[in-house]
Amino acid sequence: MQFSMLLAASGSVVDGLKQTAGEVGEKFGFNTSLFISQFIGFFIVAFLLQRFAYKPLLQVLAERQQKIAHSLAAAEKMAADLARAEEDRKRVLAEAGVHAQKIIEEARAAAATLSDQERQKSVADAQQIVAKAREAGEAELVRLKTELRREFGRLVVQAAARSTGDVLSVEQKNRIADESVRQLSA
Repeated sequence: MQFSMLLAASGSVVDGLKQTAGEVGEKFGFNTSLFISQFIGFFIVAFLLQRFAYKPLLQVLAERQQKIAHSLAAAEKMAADLARAEEDRKRVLAEAGVHAQKIIEEARAAAATLSDQERQKSVADAQQIVAKAREAGEAELVRLKTELRREFGRLVVQAAARSTGDVLSVEQKNRIADESVRQLSA
């Protein structure tokens, strides 16, 4: 029962509101057909703007956001690649430094070995030259001694011939020269 009374009361309230709204609309010059036509025009313009302006604009913005996201990802990738390249460059430089140091040490060792070999070769060559010079000196000494003996023998024979005159025969002269040479070599 209370519900029916509430409905009856609310019906009269609704009717009162309708009447008040109608009076206000007439005072302000409300035209229902003009309102409906403007309402339809607004929704047509809103639909056209949404369809041909707002959606393409949203699509362009979405594409731009994707491009920006791709550009940022590419920049991050490039930064990572650059960092990796820098690390590779440092590693390669370190390896090159180690390799260069190793080559320098090998070159120094090879130079020292070569220097020792050349020194030993020079010492051997010098010893060989000294030995050849000794041999040449000894050969020259033997040749000079032989020549001296001959000259001494000739001088002895000549001195003997002068002192004895031409009395000695060639055989005696040779025997005196040989005996003088034997005595000289002893």
